[in-house]
Amino acid sequence: MMNRFFLAVVIFLLTVPMTSHAKISNTNELIAAMQKKYGNSWYKTATFVQQTTNFQPDGTSKVETWFEAMSVPGSLRIDFTPVSGGNGILFTGGRIFIFKDGKVDSTRPFDHPLLILGFDIYRSPASEVTAKLQALKFDLSQFREDTWQGRPVYVVGAKTGDLHSPQFWIDKENLYFVRMLRPASKDATQTQETQFNKYQKLGGGWMAPEVIFMVNGKVVTTEEYSDIRADVKLDPRLFDPQFWTTVHWKE
Repeated sequence: MMNRFFLAVVIFLLTVPMTSHAKISNTNELIAAMQKKYGNSWYKTATFVQQTTNFQPDGTSKVETWFEAMSVPGSLRIDFTPVSGGNGILFTGGRIFIFKDGKVDSTRPFDHPLLILGFDIYRSPASEVTAKLQALKFDLSQFREDTWQGRPVYVVGAKTGDLHSPQFWIDKENLYFVRMLRPASKDATQTQETQFNKYQKLGGGWMAPEVIFMVNGKVVTTEEYSDIRADVKLDPRLFDPQFWTTVHWKE
């Protein structure tokens, strides 16, 4: 009886890792795993203060403070300081609105890849996520494993050695977005890279308080987040362009 007991324990220990960590072998399985892990817990809203540093070609830099509010999925509001100036950017409903002096200066259709990969992917239908990623020219049939900053990752969009084609990297253990590369919008011969770094737990999900933007390996912009809060009660009008100057989360 004792031998049978120990045999049963050994069999259990050998099979648990296999059943609890199903192998992910394609992009659809990856998105499904991300949604299964965080679909019921990822925060629906978040606010934070962002310090933005833009580095100029002449070596100088300019630092600005932005106030940001997010509604997941689909909406991000950025108020430039001073808030009373009415300047900022709103991403919502698949469009971008740029405000100057409290009025819409320009607007156009736009799905923000970082919003999709870093946040919306957990709370949007998988079919919608897939469609948006394909529209952003990620080749979802390209799927492999790699290592990034000493951690195993999944890479979607490019083969080994290709660091130019549109691609995104997902941390294998925690299933959050860490890196995106694609041709630069102004000059497609150059490579634009975005990194989400220094992740920390936030509510039932995560937030990367350091974001780095690079072009051809050179840092052009950094973002540092502070006063990060999840599941904040936000007025829905905050993400409605017509209420840009009348509703604020941060004065």
